[in-house]
Amino acid sequence: MQPLYPEIKPNQSYQLDTDDGHQIYYEESGTLEGIPVVYLHGGPGAGCDAVHRRYCDPEKYRIILIDQRGCGRSTPHACLENNTTQHLIDDIEAIRKALKVEKWVVMGGSWGVTLALAYAESHPHQVLGMILRGVFLGRKEDINWLYADGTRRVFPDYWQEFIQPIPKNEQNDIVSAFYKRLTGQNELAKMGAAKAWASWEAKVATLEPNHSLVDHFENPHLAMGMARISAHYFVNHCFLEENQLLKNAHQLKGLPGIIVHGRYDMLCPLENAWSLQAVWQDAEIHTIRDAGHSATEAGIIDGLVRATKTFYQELRHDCSDPTSE
Repeated sequence: MQPLYPEIKPNQSYQLDTDDGHQIYYEESGTLEGIPVVYLHGGPGAGCDAVHRRYCDPEKYRIILIDQRGCGRSTPHACLENNTTQHLIDDIEAIRKALKVEKWVVMGGSWGVTLALAYAESHPHQVLGMILRGVFLGRKEDINWLYADGTRRVFPDYWQEFIQPIPKNEQNDIVSAFYKRLTGQNELAKMGAAKAWASWEAKVATLEPNHSLVDHFENPHLAMGMARISAHYFVNHCFLEENQLLKNAHQLKGLPGIIVHGRYDMLCPLENAWSLQAVWQDAEIHTIRDAGHSATEAGIIDGLVRATKTFYQELRHDCSDPTSE
């Protein structure tokens, strides 16, 4: 079983000032001469964490982390204005150019998969390959699975806790009901809704209960950013056309991919990975038999670390000069 690499600190952190009022935090660690890899976090709105630097060997990779609009260390916090999938794609490209990276590996989990696919389909010539975990495709059925009639059948107790802030007459559309409270003026109701949203996702993310993960997600700063931004994206269908990512997967032809997916993923069913691989046949699926959705689970960590090692072996001869002036 492969562990995470040792803890490291960023070599440098930066801020991208957009022309529409956002300041995007990004950082790099590892070695400047290594294969560039950009990590796209989930949520939407969860922000990056120190553990995201630890899937790649810092002596072989140039590791780039981005806090997407409105979350993590990006500001304004939990801001929904000018916050769409296309804005995030444009931010990623702006950061690639600012760091003078010609091509990079794109790595992401959950919503980070959605964004990675959308980015790669828009900019395939800037992508060396992708390492993806817990495939979320941003379709209506994917949102309904988690917030209507899928996950709740496995976790009815957690579901009842989740919907407690919502009156019965609004429970036929949970995402819209939460969005209403998360964008309202009642600060107590807003924070209560944010914690309920974040707690639901944390509780159903792992095969075995993980109380530290729940506590982490219920942190007020993280919970508010993730809940508001997630609800914003989901009421707007992730700012994608229905089934857009699978329809445009032909743009990925020739790009290598490794998909790491837990057998018992209750947020994003394993079927999602199979649907993606059916139209992106350059990708291979590594099913983790004893894991759910979370990147903190030992089997998922093992799969991701092995994937970065595999990519290094395949790409090192093609990346002797990974940056471009």
